[in-house]
Formats: sequence, structure tokens, C-alpha cells
Amino acid sequence: MKEYKLKINGNDYAVTVVNIEDTIAEVEVNGIPFRVEIERPAKKQSVPLSRINKPAKVEANITRQSTSIQSITGQEVVISSPLPGVILEVVVKEGDTVKKGQKLLVLEAMKMENVIESSADGKIVALKVNKGDSVLEGAPLIIIG
Repeated sequence: MKEYKLKINGNDYAVTVVNIEDTIAEVEVNGIPFRVEIERPAKKQSVPLSRINKPAKVEANITRQSTSIQSITGQEVVISSPLPGVILEVVVKEGDTVKKGQKLLVLEAMKMENVIESSADGKIVALKVNKGDSVLEGAPLIIIG
């Protein structure tokens, strides 16, 4: 298991590579599990003893295309907080059916109200937050199945 500290667009991420098999990597980003498909199998590398237990410096260029962070695990979509803030309103409840683009909740971050919308069609499997909750960036808010 390898751990990395990444800074992407000024945001800090704790990334743990749990397992890599052929072209599938199991990773956790800020505690949220992801299955990542790699274009080609990872090469096994020998690590010099001088590099063991030293944090790796990794640079990444990622463009966020929606207002929330999303991870897909199997058939579930995890809608995560794009910024640290406070939940002002939760529009849906567990068991509700939602469409892509539908308003799920309102997050106040940096004195602005941010509408968090569904990035997929599906059913609300779990609500991870309630009105008035404080959340950190990357915290899971809603799981859609």
C-alpha cells in the first residue's frame, strides 16, 4: 500500500493506492474508494532502499468538469463536496428517484450558495449529510445507485 499527498489546483488530497492488478487500481482519495482503470498494466519496479518511507512527490493536472467530485463504484455514484462548507438545504431523501442535473442540496461555501446537482440518473441510496452539517472538501454527501 502506497500513500501520496497530492496538491491539485491548490487543493490537498490524501491518496492511498490499496491494490493494483493488471489494469485496475483500487485507490482511496480522502477516504473515498475508487476503482481506476489504467490504460496499460503497471510495471513492477524495484525501489531503492534510500527511497523507502519517504513521501513521493506527484504532480497531476486535473480539470474538474462538474460542481462536485464524483466517484463510481460498481453501480453507485458518490456525490462529494466540491468545497468545505455548511449544508443549507437537502432537497431529496433516501429512496427518491433522481435525474441527471436535478438539484440535490445547497452547500454554503465561502459565503456563496452552491447548488449540488445529480451527475447521474438513479435512486438515492444514502444521504450522508443533514441540514446544518459542516463538511470538508471531498466529503461524501449523497450516494446514488
